[in-house]
Amino acid sequence: MKVGVVGAGLVGSTSAYALVMTGVGSHIVLVDKNRARAEAEANDIFHAVPFAHRTRVNSGDYSDLVGSRLVIVGAGVNQRPGETRLQLLRRNAEVFREVIPRVLEYAPNAVLLIVTNPVDIMTHLAARFAEGYGIPAARVIGSGTTLDTARFRVLLGEWFGVDPQHVHAYVVGEHGDSEVLTWSLASIGVTPLQEFCRVRGCVLDDTTRARIDRNVRRAAYTIIEGKGATYYGIGSAVAHIADVILDDHRAILTVSNLTEEVEGVKGVTLSLPRLVGGDGILATVPPPLDPAESAALRKSAQVIREAMDALDAQAS
Repeated sequence: MKVGVVGAGLVGSTSAYALVMTGVGSHIVLVDKNRARAEAEANDIFHAVPFAHRTRVNSGDYSDLVGSRLVIVGAGVNQRPGETRLQLLRRNAEVFREVIPRVLEYAPNAVLLIVTNPVDIMTHLAARFAEGYGIPAARVIGSGTTLDTARFRVLLGEWFGVDPQHVHAYVVGEHGDSEVLTWSLASIGVTPLQEFCRVRGCVLDDTTRARIDRNVRRAAYTIIEGKGATYYGIGSAVAHIADVILDDHRAILTVSNLTEEVEGVKGVTLSLPRLVGGDGILATVPPPLDPAESAALRKSAQVIREAMDALDAQAS
């Protein structure tokens, strides 16, 4: 199946590389305003095909997206050291005003997977632009807190000495500073964390929780301070989401999507556990949060809603 990648920067090209390494998709097309960059990245990735999975990889223009089942959108400007994702909004909104209509002109049947930060707001804008082409919001998905959820699970698995694939924990809300780690729902296998601690004789105290929370919430800032950008983790997350969509796996993922109401906040785009398949979002599965987590999710939704309101006010 054909996958388009619009934006051949570090995130877009690493996502394309991860697709090849995991055998997701049969044809990948990289599109970028800098055509030389797109061609160079496509050639470099294509040369890895003999060591991975049989995949056609090439660069092209928007017209080469025709027939794409999925288009990954990573176009935009990079996050600067110390810059919050929400501060990227004004700089990236203008990019999407051009990119999304061009994508849908040639790939109107594709599911759009938005990766550009701040991803919740960019997904909201992409859905708004796509609506004019008759595209339902269910087919416009943001990578959201998929990576944050993976970070949460990895750190819990490390602390408890358990394979992260057997850790069930979710990060919801904004992909950013106000995200919510759902400690009350976390389990290892079918066992809640505190019960697992009792059985194993381990300790999960407030200090440990705070450290894990900090390392999940601040991960991107730490990586950006060290090397300027994050791309391996998100590239792998994108490949996983793409696999779920292309093969209609119907998996529960914490991806971002336009939601009618979240904790009393109307019309906001953020991450919740959602059933994802070949047509995009099939259903949302609201988590049964404890009171503190519900309040935190409401605050997170308000952060995003206020940013969108500010953007709309500026545009008018």
